[in-house]
Amino acid sequence: MYKVLLALILLAVPVSTGALAHSGSEQEQQACTRDVQRFCRKLMDQGDFTILACLKENRPKLSPACRDVLVSHGQ
Repeated sequence: MYKVLLALILLAVPVSTGALAHSGSEQEQQACTRDVQRFCRKLMDQGDFTILACLKENRPKLSPACRDVLVSHGQ
């Protein structure tokens, strides 16, 4: 569960030098939790950027809320 939350935090910020200094809101994290578990579960041990790539690859299947989080953060 820790890796899911960490991945969601990384999703909620733009990828930049200072990206790791910020975190997404709890609401943004919750928006993608089910999608990460559904589409990216087997990749969870491969790192947060792998999960982000998985979510991007599955964008058409994601919940509208999770897609909105990705778009709102430039993903």
